[in-house]
Amino acid sequence: MSQIPLNTKTDAKAAKKPAFHVIVLGPTGGPREDSVTGILVRSTATNWAPESVVAVDAGTLLAGIIRLLERYMPDCTNDEGVMTSGPFQGLELPNKTPQANGAHVFRELIGNVLITHPHLDHIAGLAINTPILEAGNGPKSVAALPSVLSAIKNHMFNDIIWPNLSDEDGGAGLLTYQRLVEGGNPRFGRGDSRGYVRACTGLLTKCLSVSHGRCKQRYHPESGTHHRIGSTVFAEHQLMLPSRAISVDHTDGSFYSPARSPRLFPSTNKEPVMATVESSAFFLRDHRTGDEIIVFGDVEPDSVAQEGHNKLVWEAAAPKIANGKLRAIFIECSYNDSIDDKYLYGHMCPRHLVAELSVLATKVMNVRNGNFGEKKRKRDSIFPVEAGSEQVSPRSKRTQSTSGDRLEPRSHPADYFEIPQIPKVGGPDFGDGGDHADVLESPDPESWVDTKPLPLEGLKVYIIHIKEHLTDGPPPGEQILKELKEHGERVHLGCEFFIPSPVEGIWI
Repeated sequence: MSQIPLNTKTDAKAAKKPAFHVIVLGPTGGPREDSVTGILVRSTATNWAPESVVAVDAGTLLAGIIRLLERYMPDCTNDEGVMTSGPFQGLELPNKTPQANGAHVFRELIGNVLITHPHLDHIAGLAINTPILEAGNGPKSVAALPSVLSAIKNHMFNDIIWPNLSDEDGGAGLLTYQRLVEGGNPRFGRGDSRGYVRACTGLLTKCLSVSHGRCKQRYHPESGTHHRIGSTVFAEHQLMLPSRAISVDHTDGSFYSPARSPRLFPSTNKEPVMATVESSAFFLRDHRTGDEIIVFGDVEPDSVAQEGHNKLVWEAAAPKIANGKLRAIFIECSYNDSIDDKYLYGHMCPRHLVAELSVLATKVMNVRNGNFGEKKRKRDSIFPVEAGSEQVSPRSKRTQSTSGDRLEPRSHPADYFEIPQIPKVGGPDFGDGGDHADVLESPDPESWVDTKPLPLEGLKVYIIHIKEHLTDGPPPGEQILKELKEHGERVHLGCEFFIPSPVEGIWI
């Protein structure tokens, strides 16, 4: 068996052996259906044992696995049938063809499928691939926040769009749903592992919800409501139960959070209301080393969402970076900086992503300095608007709803992550000077420009979900990567940016 390669950096941190092996099957956000989001992750300590791989999203899954095996078989297989190079390096192949070996990986090695949100480019492969599990030994676990599974259950595996292949409601039993507790379940684990649950052999996971933009939530004539009053995750009323207390489906399968405070009785307003689309950020923890990575689903900047969900992820991540345990972040950056905020549709671009990472850097510096609760003074945006430009900076505030309704704060995950106590996000009355009036907290890169190491030094940031334009010319990722590096250097983050290639394995 070939030796697992080490990271190429020469400093002491990079000398650590890789804890994670990541294969990005689908690095794009469309429009091609064969390369949309799908990521495989395993602990390098497991040596490709049964159920030692977790899939994060499944827009592309089996097709991506077979495509890679076709590329590297048989040239990269030794006499013992072990892959000697390529993204599946070290994998012992029990069959002769890429198709049969791809089915083996899906049936036997993938122990769980984590779904960030139920958009088609993140679940299509799961639907199409599931029938081959009939030749396996039991159901495949699909894990997600309750509202995400509710949407999948009611709108995909429902005997209309696709057969009910789950083990619920009289289905075929090829899939089993695992409803995750947002922020982690404090009944599981101890110490640094508190709240984490098994993702697969060798890996643990904990999930936080994030915003993927807003959409209209239409009136349902049969139920007399706008699909669902309240969210299984973004509980916006003190009398509504938060997600960690909910383990049942909502019959309509919505995964939206109404933009107004929910009432306790069905709405009689038949006009559409704006709702927040839920997505997820998965913390994946190597059971042997305690090292972690984060894999985001589709996500929008806090400065556009004005809800502060990413801020909670950064608060959970900062201590892990400060103590050298968080090795990498996989996060989308769908467009380059030429896009206006109003056309982001719940996605990121370089100026916003670097602004978000600057918030993370600020929190890392606070952890290092033991300053967890000090309110930073306001400063001008690190990405100012040029004169005469219609470009909206990361700190620009989206037009408020004309309804005058206000969001209420959702529960804070600090109770489930063992991190220093940081004040909760306040109610987003966007003009009151509270926390949400300055969501990005005006990062102050001058305060760490001479710091060694820089706040995010050693952190690798992998860019996924790039929207392809399918035209002649350079791929869109080149411009996105260029802008990210320029912004990152200007604000002295210290992290490295990469666009992963599906034909290469990533060792972290």
